[in-house]
Amino acid sequence: MTERIAEVYSLLIPLADARLLVPRACVAEVIGYQTPAPTDNASPWYLGLVNWNARTLPLVSFEGACGLSIPLTNNRSRIVVFHALAGRADSGYIAIVSQGFPQLVRVSNDVVRPDNSRSFPERTPVLCQVRMLNETPLVPDLERLEAMIAEETSLMPERDAG
Repeated sequence: MTERIAEVYSLLIPLADARLLVPRACVAEVIGYQTPAPTDNASPWYLGLVNWNARTLPLVSFEGACGLSIPLTNNRSRIVVFHALAGRADSGYIAIVSQGFPQLVRVSNDVVRPDNSRSFPERTPVLCQVRMLNETPLVPDLERLEAMIAEETSLMPERDAG
């Protein structure tokens, strides 16, 4: 009798002081950093809008959405485009700034364990922290982040389409 080990291809996305662990299937593309078009009356973590594949996407700082300081971008910064799984993003996608290129990893029960050493406020877009080999990446709550973005954009004044 053989036991089958399920593996999930995932990405470790570098932030300023942490890394996010997300299934590869959640990510549409990783692109070079571009300066977002600013939006009026937005929270600081809502950085603005960027163009991707003939769409306009909201770009956010994950650190800022968690209530932390927003890191400066540099020549290694990238934009990670996520599929908007909850269907609340007009474009169908949302984007965050990463502080480098994500690393592809294979995740299974053998390499990931729960890590309850930290707790996160209820309204923070973090599901949990896990222990993975020699590090403790965060598992983001992408639906919560999408809801935060939808709430933020609903507070912005309407812009002319023309």
